[in-house]
Amino acid sequence: LFVQASGEADKSARRIVVTGVPHGLLHHDVMTDILIIHFQKSRNNGGDVEEVKYPTEKKGVAYVTFEDPAVVESVLKKDQHRLEDQRLSRSYPLTVTRYCGNVFSSVTSLLNMSVFKDHLVLEELIQELQKKSTDLSFGPLQPNGTISVQGSFPAIQSLRDFLFLKAKSLSEKEQREDQESHQRPQRRLQQHRLSREPKHPSQDGEKQVVVLDTDTYHYMKCFFPKIFQINADVVISDTTDGDVTTVCIESRSGAGQALRVRENIESQSVKLHQVLRKERIYFEKCTREEKNRYTAVCKSLRSLHPSVLTSFHATHLDIIGTSSEIFKFTKEM
Repeated sequence: LFVQASGEADKSARRIVVTGVPHGLLHHDVMTDILIIHFQKSRNNGGDVEEVKYPTEKKGVAYVTFEDPAVVESVLKKDQHRLEDQRLSRSYPLTVTRYCGNVFSSVTSLLNMSVFKDHLVLEELIQELQKKSTDLSFGPLQPNGTISVQGSFPAIQSLRDFLFLKAKSLSEKEQREDQESHQRPQRRLQQHRLSREPKHPSQDGEKQVVVLDTDTYHYMKCFFPKIFQINADVVISDTTDGDVTTVCIESRSGAGQALRVRENIESQSVKLHQVLRKERIYFEKCTREEKNRYTAVCKSLRSLHPSVLTSFHATHLDIIGTSSEIFKFTKEM
C-alpha cells in the first residue's frame, strides 16, 4: 500500500491535466498518439512522455505524465497550446494545468438550453456564447437542447451567470408583454379596485442562486456547516450536475436575508478556491482488499488531518485540502 501511494505521489509531480481535447472525432488510440506527439515537441516546451491517460471520466480531459518533472514546469510556461495534426480538420486550443493544482482546473457541465428555444435560435445563441467564452470548449448541440461545456470552473461559473441573467431578462420581458396585452381592457377596473382595496406586503419572499464547484460545496458543508445553517426562515437546497452544484437560497421573510447568505457563501468559496487542492488516487489495479485498506488508512488519518476531506468513488479516491495538508496526508498514507 505504501509503495502504491508513493508511486502515485511521484507521478503527480510529473503529471499535467489537459482540457479541451476534441471528443468523439477520432479513435481514442489515435487521439492519444496525437497528444503524445504534441507534448514531446520542443516547440511546445515538451519532453519524453511516460504515459497519456485518455479517455478519462471527464469528456475532453487527458492526463499526461512526463519522465522528467522539469518538463512539467516547461510545458506550463508556454502561453498557449494548440493541438494540430493532419488527422484533425482544424487546430484545437488546449488548457494545461498542474495535476495537483487547483481543484477547479477542469469542469464539465451539461447545460439545458431548451429554456431559450421559444425566444431565441439556439444555434445563434451557442455561437454568441462561443465568442464570449473563448476559454471554454463546447460540444455539439443535442436535439433535446442540451450541450456539454468544458473548461475552468470560473469560466463555467461566468457562463452560467450570464445565462441566468439572460433567462431572467427574457422572462421579465415576456411578463411585461403579457401584462400589457391583458391589462389594457381592464386597466380602469383594476385602478378602481386598487384604490379601494388595502395594500398588503408581498408574501413571495426572496430567492437567490449561487453556482459552486461540487468539491468546494462538499468541503464547505463538511468544514463550514454554519454557512448553510441560518434560521427557520431561510431554506437552502442544492442540485448537483457533475462538477457543478447549484445552491438555491429562499427566505420567507425577505429583507435581504437570502442575498446576505448568498454573499457569505460566495465569499467563502472564493477563499477556498485560492487554497484548495485535490490529489486523486486511482483504484484501477487495486483489489477489493486493497480498496478496503485505503478506506481503513484514511479513517485512521482523519484525526491527524482534521482539515482534509476524503471522498471515495468506485474508481478513485479524492483527497481535498491545502497543498501542505495533502502532501502530509498522502505521504503518511
